Amino acid sequence: MEYGCQSMVGKIKSVLLKRPSEAFVSQDHLNSNYEKFCYLGCPDYEKAVKEYESFEKIITDNVENVFHLPRDERAGLDSIYTHDPLKVTSKGAIYFSMGKELRSKEYLVTEGYLNNIGVPTLGYIEYPGKMEGGDVVWLDERTVAVGRGYRTNDEGIKQFKELMKDIADEVIIVPMPHGEGADACLHLMSIISMVDKDLAVVYSKYMPVFFRELLIERGVKLLEVNDDEYGYLGSNVLALAPRVCVLLEGNPEIKQKLIDEGCTVYTYKGHEMSYRGTGGPTCLTHPITRL
Repeated sequence: MEYGCQSMVGKIKSVLLKRPSEAFVSQDHLNSNYEKFCYLGCPDYEKAVKEYESFEKIITDNVENVFHLPRDERAGLDSIYTHDPLKVTSKGAIYFSMGKELRSKEYLVTEGYLNNIGVPTLGYIEYPGKMEGGDVVWLDERTVAVGRGYRTNDEGIKQFKELMKDIADEVIIVPMPHGEGADACLHLMSIISMVDKDLAVVYSKYMPVFFRELLIERGVKLLEVNDDEYGYLGSNVLALAPRVCVLLEGNPEIKQKLIDEGCTVYTYKGHEMSYRGTGGPTCLTHPITRL
């Protein structure tokens, strides 16, 4: 099994998904669990399944190898967002003790599955360390930015640095704002999505000045998301390949900005499966291999 994903923009060759039928299970299951997972209202199960079919078609049309996690009692509603429990590096996967307690055992399911298909384990972020995949953004193959917020703490970053010492030349720590509070899902990837080495979609209101300046110094053009579209996950853009990306339908301004920069933009309806759980297309996917 080929693996390694130290990029946010290289062409995805293999990816890990989890369908709502395996994560949400049923309408009754959603009714009983959505509040404790802090969803923005209860998803409609049947609509979520239909939305996912359209989303998955975009993925399968553009990605050579697509893998699916099975249903597992150790993983809850949020396991549809496969990006968060780990990061796959050139030396194997690093699994995270996640900041959201309800997701604390999710990595065990992912590790078991990936081990079975040939992706080895490099290491773990262990308690009291906390880390989530949405806080880890590769700027290039040897440079990685990590958001320090409610979901990723100092101890988690310390452990991550140790595991990455032979893989990355620089780990840039980006302080995250309080935002909507400790229960809200605010990751570094909530405010920046790389769509090419020199192009990113950003929400600068939540971005530290030093990090914004660093991106500009690195020659990255910043496409700003407006407040309304940020609220509808418009800054969460998945690059399938350089300037080939996926965006939640309902964000016309940032879609046009991407098109104006020569990007191919696929959109999907995701009000039930993405918006309600605040997980956009990057969250719904975990690239295993990028070229």
